[in-house]
Amino acid sequence: MESCVIVWFRNDLRVHDHRPLLRASAQGLPVLAVYVFDQTLYRKLPYGFPKTGRHRAQFIRESVADLRRNLIQLGVPLLVRHGAPEEVFTSISKSFNIQQVFLHEEIGSEEISVEREVRERLPHTTFTVDHGHNLYPPKDLPFNTSELPDTFSQFRKVLEKSGVPGLTEISIPASVRGVTLPSDFPEGEIPTLRELGLGELDRPPRYPGGSSKAKERLLHYIFNADRLRVYKKTRNGMLREDDSSKFSPYLANGCLSPKVVLDQIRTYEKKYGKNESTYMLYFELLWRDYFHLVHRKYGDQIFHAAGIKKARIPWHDDQELLVRWMDGTTGYPLVDAAMRELKKTGFMSNRARQNAASFFTKNLGLDWRIGAAWFESQLVDYDVASNYGNWLYIAGVGNDAVPFRAFNVEKQSLDYDSDGSYLHHWVPELRELSAPWIHQPREMGMIEQEQYGVILGEDYPLPVVDLYESMKKRKQEFAQAQKNSR
Repeated sequence: MESCVIVWFRNDLRVHDHRPLLRASAQGLPVLAVYVFDQTLYRKLPYGFPKTGRHRAQFIRESVADLRRNLIQLGVPLLVRHGAPEEVFTSISKSFNIQQVFLHEEIGSEEISVEREVRERLPHTTFTVDHGHNLYPPKDLPFNTSELPDTFSQFRKVLEKSGVPGLTEISIPASVRGVTLPSDFPEGEIPTLRELGLGELDRPPRYPGGSSKAKERLLHYIFNADRLRVYKKTRNGMLREDDSSKFSPYLANGCLSPKVVLDQIRTYEKKYGKNESTYMLYFELLWRDYFHLVHRKYGDQIFHAAGIKKARIPWHDDQELLVRWMDGTTGYPLVDAAMRELKKTGFMSNRARQNAASFFTKNLGLDWRIGAAWFESQLVDYDVASNYGNWLYIAGVGNDAVPFRAFNVEKQSLDYDSDGSYLHHWVPELRELSAPWIHQPREMGMIEQEQYGVILGEDYPLPVVDLYESMKKRKQEFAQAQKNSR
């Protein structure tokens, strides 16, 4: 039986800045790469929707296909399987003597559980784990994880005062000795969406997956289109693709290393000079690191209703309101546009997310964990720490010093989509409306409704709740919950 070492790919679908791959290539044994479409990640949740929806699944499928092409260029075969990882590794061990498994660390409890089961199936195999998802490994920070500051602002100030760590290597191994697979041991086909239990896409993917596409996007945004020059000014834009970087799908799935993004920011600064936008993009990378550290510090608390604040805030259960929110039929155009965009493309801007999540928790009063699970299912840039960390923050049970933070979705609509272009695009029944009606159609009387051909309750939904009364009620509930917890 031939001996080999394995690189186990999970949320690190690239060959650059990949220490496990570098380590494996230096062992002197043939290298086999493995990716498993873990069947549990595509199961249906108790809420009635899949844990991984079709848009995210398609992005992963394309990213794995691109990873396979990149590994082939290095001489390494990528074994692809669909099932339970522990069963897959048991099967491999019957054909190969697995000396070592190299992998990147995952800190989610589900991932840790799966890794533990694989280790139990391979008791005589050495596992070597590296940290590679963030800009700065936790061990390089000027404090222990248990000492993580309670807010991002404090974290950033401590980091900048102490001096940021240097970047480690971002190289690709020059050559790798790959395993030669037996004829009766196929590399395996990438499962179709249908085989994953999902429906087919009804439009081409908005963001094609893969490290190669990540490189194209990186070069386009920073250098070809020169958008880093204006990033701070345009990053809250919700409609135009180049208003923000759109690196997040590639960062979340490990198609792109954040170190490479920072390296390109510094290259840009050397060529064109530093500006407030180059710092702002670095600032956003720090947010990713911070939420990862929050997850590392608090563990499964980030999935609890009371959050990391252990705030026993009452969350309501209303299936009709939940469906109206998911389908984008709340009667509030900004929320509806955002939720329709998400359902049709698997993406929405950060500004839209904040408003959709605020409306969910501070107006509808629904359990934030369901909203977070819907985002997990739908978003092509789903990242466990960033997704749940942001939802904790918006829900008022996370890293926010403000007791009750709520977004006025009508004012936000006017502030960030003043001409209504985003709303017109995603809520076509309101295309004839101009400002100010497009931002608050509920204020239209019968004369205006007939004038514009939009009858509320027929052509466009009536609001599911009163914007101000619902917010007032939730604020009172928050205050009472905080009073009871003292």
